[in-house]
Amino acid sequence: MPNSPFHVLVIGAGTGGLALAQGLTRAGISVAVYERDRTRRDGLQGYRVGIDADGKRALRELLPADLYETFRATCAERPIYENQMTHRMKFLLTIGPELLPEDERPTDEEHDESVSRMTLRQVLLTGVEDVVHFDKDFTHYEQHDDGRVTAYFADGSSATGDLLVSAEGASSKVRRQYLPQARLVDTGLVGVTGKTPLTEETRALLNEHLFKGVTLAHGPKGAICIYHVMRFKWDADGELKHGIGGTDADAIKDWPGMLYDNTRDYIMWGWATSDWWLPEDVMTLRGKEIQDLVVQMTRDWHPNLRRIFELGDPDSSFPLAIRTSEPVEQWETTNVTLLGDAIHTMTPGRGVGANTALRDARLLTRTLVRAAKDEVPLLGAVREYETTMTKYAWDAVIKSRAQMEGHTAAHKGGVSGALARLGMRTFFRVMDNVTPLKRKIVRADKSFRGTGREED
Repeated sequence: MPNSPFHVLVIGAGTGGLALAQGLTRAGISVAVYERDRTRRDGLQGYRVGIDADGKRALRELLPADLYETFRATCAERPIYENQMTHRMKFLLTIGPELLPEDERPTDEEHDESVSRMTLRQVLLTGVEDVVHFDKDFTHYEQHDDGRVTAYFADGSSATGDLLVSAEGASSKVRRQYLPQARLVDTGLVGVTGKTPLTEETRALLNEHLFKGVTLAHGPKGAICIYHVMRFKWDADGELKHGIGGTDADAIKDWPGMLYDNTRDYIMWGWATSDWWLPEDVMTLRGKEIQDLVVQMTRDWHPNLRRIFELGDPDSSFPLAIRTSEPVEQWETTNVTLLGDAIHTMTPGRGVGANTALRDARLLTRTLVRAAKDEVPLLGAVREYETTMTKYAWDAVIKSRAQMEGHTAAHKGGVSGALARLGMRTFFRVMDNVTPLKRKIVRADKSFRGTGREED
């Protein structure tokens, strides 16, 4: 972009990095993204990411209008129910669409959406393919006296720009070099995520509430598993399903990203327990090995739930140590900054990690546009971004960690763990039978997850 007043280097082609590239490209600001995956098909499998009202507002602002409609068309069918159940498939709590009065129910824009990470990547790559460079494993950066910054890669190449943005996730090499005091803390929980293709056999394992809902199962020793059936508007052959509306059909039919997307209907599952109960080498296990471990650890779970694990795609399963950032004091602003998990990794307890990254991308785009118009200096724009971002991000980190700590108590052995598990199940049963309490919890969750909340 020859008329751009500065050039931005983005490390990482994840959700936040690509959303930023979309916003800057639309604004006419020169940007280049560097991703260690070898191709646009690599790295991400079919895992679900939830996009709430904050995330949708960010995407609507950052993407061209037609691409935003493609995003909406490629989201999975919305779940109807939110469920809590035991590992024996006995339901403790079910929240349906009729719970809130009609005037309090989410509007179309306020509704949470679920999308495959691979599909979202292909949407966000659409139209910015020429600024994304794959097979670029970042190693380190150097800041120069002239105010520029150079990123270096494992293949011996480098790139120089006016601003370096780390968007490469929780294991950010930029953060380790730039903010060594910004630490990640292990929660003591290990998750295993995977996907099981939705077939006639696997559909028969699910009752109606499981099939049409997002369900959290509570097992012995505090083990938990989330199940979510992801159903898309295309079939196993990538052809549009019967009955898809014309607008959605056109958005998908004309979208080049489908050529690169491997997403098909599946059951997403994410099982987690304390590392106390797992073998020491759990983090080295992959594929069928880690899947077999989950099957072994769930011997007393309902046969239908275990069968979902057994029929999972081995290539989709790997262990993940659940970690969280520790908030740090705001740092001195330079020509290096960070967004998303690179600076504020959070536990999945509140489900807002990806949405916070999208919020970052929108905010940073806005401040850099002001710099491009000479309304503020470049570093002043970065400072504005960091000041606002750290306020809402640390708040989300702290609240997500607090919710996860409630689950952590249930993972303990002995009497204390047993009492925590009993208390949790009792709470869900009581809430299921006390409608005002159930409504109060839903309203509180609705407020936290961004419905009706505008950018700071």
